[in-house]
Amino acid sequence: MAASPVAFVRRHAPLRPAPSLEEVRLHLADDILTVWHATQVETGDPDAPLPYWAVAWAGGLAIGRYLRDHPDVVAGRRMFDIASGSGLCAIAAMRAGAAQATAVDIDPYAVAAIDLNARANGVRVATSRRDVLDDDPPEADVILAGDCWYDAGLAERVLPWLRRAADAGILVLVGDSGRAHLPIEALTELAIYPVRSTTELEDIGRETARVFTLTSTPRTPLTPPTDEEPDGRTDHR
Repeated sequence: MAASPVAFVRRHAPLRPAPSLEEVRLHLADDILTVWHATQVETGDPDAPLPYWAVAWAGGLAIGRYLRDHPDVVAGRRMFDIASGSGLCAIAAMRAGAAQATAVDIDPYAVAAIDLNARANGVRVATSRRDVLDDDPPEADVILAGDCWYDAGLAERVLPWLRRAADAGILVLVGDSGRAHLPIEALTELAIYPVRSTTELEDIGRETARVFTLTSTPRTPLTPPTDEEPDGRTDHR
């Protein structure tokens, strides 16, 4: 009989300090490929997704560092952590004084890891296992989007969703180490941090990660600019 996701996380990912953010403790894998194979065996699915929940990814670490340095960004506010993985961003937000946090992921093992990690850090994080990218923006003040740009398909879906949230007045914080699909033209950089992920699977040679904010969609002027002069004459110069 397959073990519960909670038992699986405990067995394959010891609790330890997150690198570059040692005050946060997470269940992290010694070797992500070994845990990936164990997931395939456990589920009987050779196409089981990579256990993103078992890694402290660089973008999430940068967001955690940023929130530690700028607690006023989240103090007393409602957080929504998209593609949460280990729950690192949501946990860091709660430690920084957020009023509440919801962490969303489609992986049942991630949801189990988030619950365990939140408990280990003495904070409460609500979890939801579902794909929210076709939904309306959540009832939140801040959306945390760490490491969402590793896959072209996900990047194409997450950017419009985050834009809708920004247009609705929600602050969007993005953390990433500079992946190819990061929409840098849509972002404003807030901070850069020296970090190191717990895996060599990705981010080889990347020892920094940045935190950005996503601006709302630029508004199209109601009256397009013209070459007409104030008195109504057209300037043909």
